[in-house]
Amino acid sequence: MLSSTGHFELPAMRIFLICLILNVLQLGYAQQSAKTLNDSALRLYKSDPKAALSLFEKSLNLAKTNTTTFEQARAKNGLSLVYRDLGELQNAIANAQDVLVLSTDSILQASALNTLGVAHRQLGKYETSLTYYLKALDIYIAKKEKVKEATVTNNIGMVYSYLGVNDKAIDYHLKAKVVFEGLNNKKGISEVYNNIAIIYANDGDLEKALDYFKYSLDIETEINDKKGVAESANNVGAVYYYMQEIDSALAYFKASAKMEREIGNFAGIGATYNNIADLLLENNRVNEAKHYIDSSYYYAEQSKVAFDIESALLNYSKYYEAKDDHGLALEYYKRFSKLKDSVLNLETNSKIAELEIEFQTEKKEKEILLQRTNLAEKELDLSRKNYYILGLVALAVVLLLLGYLLYNQQKLKNKQLKRENQLKDAMLQIETQSKLQEQRLRISRDLHDNIGAQLTFIISSLDNLKYGFNLPDTLDKKLKTISAFTSSTINELRDTIWAMNKNDISLEDLQLRISNFIKKANIASENVVFDININTTEYEDIKFTSVQGMNIYRIIQEAVNNALKYANAKNIKIDMLAENDHLNFSVVDNGNGFDISAETFGNGLNNMKKRANDIGGTIDIISNDNGTTVSFRLNKTVF
Repeated sequence: MLSSTGHFELPAMRIFLICLILNVLQLGYAQQSAKTLNDSALRLYKSDPKAALSLFEKSLNLAKTNTTTFEQARAKNGLSLVYRDLGELQNAIANAQDVLVLSTDSILQASALNTLGVAHRQLGKYETSLTYYLKALDIYIAKKEKVKEATVTNNIGMVYSYLGVNDKAIDYHLKAKVVFEGLNNKKGISEVYNNIAIIYANDGDLEKALDYFKYSLDIETEINDKKGVAESANNVGAVYYYMQEIDSALAYFKASAKMEREIGNFAGIGATYNNIADLLLENNRVNEAKHYIDSSYYYAEQSKVAFDIESALLNYSKYYEAKDDHGLALEYYKRFSKLKDSVLNLETNSKIAELEIEFQTEKKEKEILLQRTNLAEKELDLSRKNYYILGLVALAVVLLLLGYLLYNQQKLKNKQLKRENQLKDAMLQIETQSKLQEQRLRISRDLHDNIGAQLTFIISSLDNLKYGFNLPDTLDKKLKTISAFTSSTINELRDTIWAMNKNDISLEDLQLRISNFIKKANIASENVVFDININTTEYEDIKFTSVQGMNIYRIIQEAVNNALKYANAKNIKIDMLAENDHLNFSVVDNGNGFDISAETFGNGLNNMKKRANDIGGTIDIISNDNGTTVSFRLNKTVF
């Protein structure tokens, strides 16, 4: 139809409107389709992560084609969750970071921040992880998202658990537990109990840890969370392993590995196969172990998890040692040590560089401050001379008064500068102590993971020599002596790590450590009756330094060991008493005794005296035919 001007106005307008409507409908359909795919994938990602991965990818492609940014961000967030659970941490991080760029939706951003926290925690970057968790927590608190708030709170507890700050870790876990139980959120309850069980396991309470892990496994099975089932089964197997119930441990490890294969989690498969290989090697099932070592190394390489690669290399070394192929055993151990050292040196050098920069900055600030003080003093002297010259006659009194006022002003200025220096020194000392504590914690972990592993390797190698060769009696006895000495060294190392992990040691901590030592001594010495008497209620709030606590513990340990080794005692009594202004420790036995005047003190007795003297205490040793008494006394002013 023509208009009066000859243009196709009405049909053109109709065509434009029809096209516009079609585009709107198409965009709306694309948005709805992407949303449907995302919703379906979110329902599946725990029970069937592979299917969820495919749906999220389809949703992302559809959303990109039609520029639906919100659904793109949802798809990216879903991908980050699946990759996180599958152990593909770099993919998880990349997708979570894309969410932060694509979306301004605070809930989506909080989810991505939580994923970044989980991924960095698994990579061992605990400070970065905690930063992301706290940002996510702020958003969920503001939005009153109770379940998600509790989830992040529980995750923060895991960071403190990895750092060895168990009190703070349990506090966060219990906060999360209250919320989850109030909402009857079974997944959340399972994760809380699983994390608390890890802390119990690390503290040596295996029975309690096993109960919590099994409870977590039952819940994960009920809700059909395959990733959760795999992790909980692996944890139950690990506890059975530590309890030396080998068949049960293997059954749970294999069930965990099967589930990890189903969901395609390479990191989980590698870790579980390492556990199985380690168990088989320790129980002399060497030929069975080889298959699992090969598989664990393959999957660890795929997932790029450094700890699992280290474990596989160490298991290769143990395997070839057991097969008497000492050349390959040494080669794999060197590769293990090189990888371990490369991670350690990177962290250590970075921290040293950071401390060096801070120290140099503080030093420069002090030098500048000192120069300013000297300059101010010189300016004051010059000003005084000028005033004296100009005011010799008429203004002498005024100038003297002015000089006096200026002197007081400078004095106050110097006092202020001095206080500022003292404040900076105090802040530097606090910061240095904090850095030292971090270094002590890192060193103690390195001692446990590196030196402890090497000593255990020595014991294993000695046992292999004894069982693998027909050795002469003299050499066999010598190897047993070396093995016993190495085991003793491991125990000493654990005591040292215990002291290093603490800024201070409470009297209760010390008493518990001594009681545990007495229990072990009682088990090892069946014919000796131990009696321990503790009455220190007046001094419950005492805090020792780690050096004081370790020296007291070593004195009592040395006294008890001497009574067991040399006195042939039937009864040993240990007293810890608070009397007046003193804390008294004593070890009394009814053994043979010895002539102190004729005795040339060996290293043990000299060490006790030196330890007592180092922490400001006094020690007395009395011995006769009726037995020996070692008394150690500390004045309360010492602590």
